[in-house]
Amino acid sequence: MGFSSAWGYWISAWLGNVGYFVLLFGTFGYFFPVFGEGNTPVAIACASVLLWGVHFLILQGIKEAAFVNMITTVAKTVPIVLFIVICTFAFKAHFFTADFFGLNTPKLGSVANQVRSSMLVTVWVFIDIEGASIFSARAEKRTDVGKATIMGFIGVLLVLVLVNVLSLGIMARPDLAALQNPSMAGVLELVGHWGAILISVGLVIPLLGALISWVLLCAEIIFSAARDNTMPSFVRKENAKKVPANALWLTKGLTQAFLLITLFSKGTYLSLIYLATSMILLPYFWSAAYALLVAWRRETYGQEPGQRNKDLLVAAIAVIYAIWLLYAGGLKYVLLSALLYAPGVVLFAKAKRETGQPVFTLVEKLSLRRPWQVHSLRRSAFIRVSSRFDEGRHIT
Repeated sequence: MGFSSAWGYWISAWLGNVGYFVLLFGTFGYFFPVFGEGNTPVAIACASVLLWGVHFLILQGIKEAAFVNMITTVAKTVPIVLFIVICTFAFKAHFFTADFFGLNTPKLGSVANQVRSSMLVTVWVFIDIEGASIFSARAEKRTDVGKATIMGFIGVLLVLVLVNVLSLGIMARPDLAALQNPSMAGVLELVGHWGAILISVGLVIPLLGALISWVLLCAEIIFSAARDNTMPSFVRKENAKKVPANALWLTKGLTQAFLLITLFSKGTYLSLIYLATSMILLPYFWSAAYALLVAWRRETYGQEPGQRNKDLLVAAIAVIYAIWLLYAGGLKYVLLSALLYAPGVVLFAKAKRETGQPVFTLVEKLSLRRPWQVHSLRRSAFIRVSSRFDEGRHIT
């Protein structure tokens, strides 16, 4: 379960990078049709060049890459704030209130169905909020980790609500649904062509910064897992700049492979983020379930029953929510994500052998067997136990 959490989280992160590349060059497609929606041969070739450019930038040092990311993070707030201000003044109440619950649009279904069908995109927006904890070992003060997480969550939530709600007051819902990514540019084009250009240009800068931060996160995920022997030892190797070089090479190699797959499958930004989000649903569930287990067993709490009860409640809600997310994500993407979990068994087995442990426990072996094999194994085990009791032996 621990390996699956790290593996799924890692794949989700670099799949998100593939989605970012597609969105980035899809944005360029607004000005240069040769890039299309970001999945044309020219777009994939340019994305590959950028991918390896970012890769070698990070190899020069994490602090240097983080400084570039900080600049782009500040720069991206300008177009977002301008979008919110302009849309506030251009807001039209009759657009916002028309068919408010979407019940007159057959494709949308009930309000509950609308909420369920939008969950993968909503979760995608908040993926990486917990990223501060991944880098906690590199933080000067542990208290900064919690502050960064809460500030990031509140900031993203405000932006998400304002951008979506204000957009519903600018254009009718069917027109919004028909917009090509980046859809914010299409919304702001109503105030003039300059509005679309502003958003498109403004989007390029933060996407470049986001690529750096996500590449850093991808490498740090499996590097952290390798430090406690969940991943093979070769992933732990750092270069002279203290960058997890092997983890970075492995991540970039698979990102490149999926960029090429996107070219042949014509994968879109939306389909990629659906898959990336589906990959992280299982790690979220395992994390919530583990938090519930720790609180239930009273581990690490000592004489703090109040805190334990609070954590128990929060963890229980998180488990229920995580189960609902797996349902809301839909069977299609959950089953597709299983294909990406399967190759992880190679690294899992290698890590186990390096520590001298059996690759699978008895429970894991049972889960891998076919139903009739499990029945046969249980029957033979029952016969062995029964014969030992007949011989008067004690079974521990």
